[in-house]
Amino acid sequence: MTHGETTPTTEAGPAAADPRAAKQRGALGRYRAMAWVTGVMLLVLTLEIVLKYVFQANGVDAQGHARPVIGVWVAMVHGWIYVVYLAAVVDLWSKMRWQLSRLVTLALAGVVPVMSFVLERRVHADAVARIEAGAASPAR
Repeated sequence: MTHGETTPTTEAGPAAADPRAAKQRGALGRYRAMAWVTGVMLLVLTLEIVLKYVFQANGVDAQGHARPVIGVWVAMVHGWIYVVYLAAVVDLWSKMRWQLSRLVTLALAGVVPVMSFVLERRVHADAVARIEAGAASPAR
């Protein structure tokens, strides 16, 4: 920018004027939502596994066959939610231009109980700081 020019702003401030920052914020929001949904479903799946294999908690159907208390649907639902979570992770990773190791860590967070909650807080703080730092720097 030359002397006398002003930074374009919107009602949301200078950061919203940067289309890259807007895309990064959108990807971050999608990632955060999916991290929570994936984490909750993983905890439900873990609870089901503990009930089934540690406490042998099975119901009995009309024919006298043992069947899981919760059912196999939890594993299937978690599997599909994990696929959507991975799409959100790849989207955020590519928009933030992070290293490959961050992608691997984010992907693993969806299969380790509680890790998605812990990592979501760290990733959010890091991403917001990076987005704000990018908005403060001159246009490229």
